[in-house]
Amino acid sequence: MTGAKPFDWRHTPGLSAYTALIFVFFYAPLLILVIYAFNSSRLVTVWAGFSFKWFVAVANNNSIRDAAFNSVIIAIVATIASTAIATAGALALERGRLRFGRSAATALIAMPLVVPEIVVAITTLIFFSGLGMHHGLINLMIAHTVFCIPFALLPIQARLRDMGGTLEEAGRDLYADEWRLFRRVTLPLLLPAISAGAIMAFVVSLDDFLISMMVSSAGSTTLPVYIYGMMRLGVTPEVNAISTILLAVSIVFVAAALLVGRRNRFA
Repeated sequence: MTGAKPFDWRHTPGLSAYTALIFVFFYAPLLILVIYAFNSSRLVTVWAGFSFKWFVAVANNNSIRDAAFNSVIIAIVATIASTAIATAGALALERGRLRFGRSAATALIAMPLVVPEIVVAITTLIFFSGLGMHHGLINLMIAHTVFCIPFALLPIQARLRDMGGTLEEAGRDLYADEWRLFRRVTLPLLLPAISAGAIMAFVVSLDDFLISMMVSSAGSTTLPVYIYGMMRLGVTPEVNAISTILLAVSIVFVAAALLVGRRNRFA
């Protein structure tokens, strides 16, 4: 019919209400968990007043501190290693001379994003067992590094595509060798994307549970695995407090990654 307005799915009747319900369904449990982390009662579902005592109890728990230390050490090593590998891989894919198989290589690198994590965890455990590697934290560092590579690579690869090769060609016209070109031109332009990828890799490693549960051994328990062990005995206020701390850390790092990524787009 002449003059009819084109269909706009954003104005579908009831869409806003359904969207709000979905957000409530996903985030209301997190909000309740955070609120009850400040509950002074030992009973999780009975509010008895505002208190920080469960956070103090968590800070004074040696087992929790050891698990948190393991998680942070593993996350730092996995972040550094995966970001370095991802940067080299992105440069090889976008600036290398590979003509055939580039799409297949990208798909293989991104496979951990598609394959269910339980499959990755089981295959990693079988791989280490087949090699006779039972080194606790070292196994976890290797497994987390491999799993985090796609998270670090994607923003770096996207940045290289957006940059194009004009500035690098200009550097070559000015007789810059490849190392100076990388250090003076490519690397400064890539730093926001490298930072965003590193932040995402750190968060993914810090929060990972399935791979850590499969690969960890005595003395290499990470914080998510320790929380799971506590949950098997029932939900306690300490679990709420630890989960709130992890949630806050994740939100801070994800927000930082988004800010760095926004700077990357406008740079």
